[in-house]
Amino acid sequence: MSKVNIGLRGWRFNEDVLGSDGRVRPLKTMEPETRQRLLVLAERVVDPCDACWLIHGDEDIEQCNVADAIYGEPMGEVVVCSDHETDFIYWFREEDGEAYAGDTDLASAFHEWFLDGNRAPEGYVGLEHVDEDPTALPEAPDRDEAIPGLKEEVEQMDEEDLDTIDMDLSDLDV
Repeated sequence: MSKVNIGLRGWRFNEDVLGSDGRVRPLKTMEPETRQRLLVLAERVVDPCDACWLIHGDEDIEQCNVADAIYGEPMGEVVVCSDHETDFIYWFREEDGEAYAGDTDLASAFHEWFLDGNRAPEGYVGLEHVDEDPTALPEAPDRDEAIPGLKEEVEQMDEEDLDTIDMDLSDLDV
């Protein structure tokens, strides 16, 4: 089965997460880990890049780029724009960031490294991306454009189903 990115590069999902109509299939039919990743992704897909936010903060948030990629594990994920993805990749590969793979401390460790003034060296090649359809997503999608059908799916869940998710979904505007 093929893997697909949804909304941001980085986290890859089995293509069966989406139905034939391209919309998210019912959340309660998914494995808990997949469901959690989709919900975290929906929360973070319109967030500013973590590195930009560390530079500009909330008071100058309009200077931040919207995230293009997500790395790490839910609740310890890092979202970065294309400009700062190379910094993250460099930190992960060359500065022992890989020690945090699978750990929710990954985000705080990267943030600390970045706040200490560290960056990828000039000319460092991080990842080369091949976009099959680079215009498929708008530059700053809203959550429903990035993850089609997720909002409707969450709206249709009953209290018991929502309790099993064990996440605050208030940011999803449902």
